[in-house]
Amino acid sequence: MADQFRAAFGNHPAGVAIVTATGERGPAGITASSLISVAADPALVAFNVAGDKGSAHAILNADTILIHLLTAENAQLASLFARPGDERFSQMDNWEQLESGEPLIHGLGTVLRCEIHSKTPAGPATLVVASVVEVMDRESMAAPLVYHQRGYHSIGDHSRLAV
Repeated sequence: MADQFRAAFGNHPAGVAIVTATGERGPAGITASSLISVAADPALVAFNVAGDKGSAHAILNADTILIHLLTAENAQLASLFARPGDERFSQMDNWEQLESGEPLIHGLGTVLRCEIHSKTPAGPATLVVASVVEVMDRESMAAPLVYHQRGYHSIGDHSRLAV
């Protein structure tokens, strides 16, 4: 069943985001392809966090997070934040820590500043629901990055179907 499930969702594209927070050991971040919009009013999003070590632990223990909605130009950063390890921010110079504490990565399209609303255990993962308190750089209309068949892809006007 697990292989069939992976194959089914491997063929279902998902938007890619980097979720950042500040943990006990400094800035932390993970790549998420499970991000969904839950509601517009109030603005709620949800994503899952696999495990509870390293960056995942920091995200799960934060009160506030930033969700960076990635564009097609951000595939390398998505790969960096998907790999195990805590040294992601030392490899970049395009980020800053906001006054509110979260690490903001510049140049990644729209960013959602969120407060954690709830965390629910879901098998080996945790489902996180977050309240969006601010939408930053809402003018970004670059082609989004999506994850499909175990790789990163771009979609845009070239892929729009006439119906």
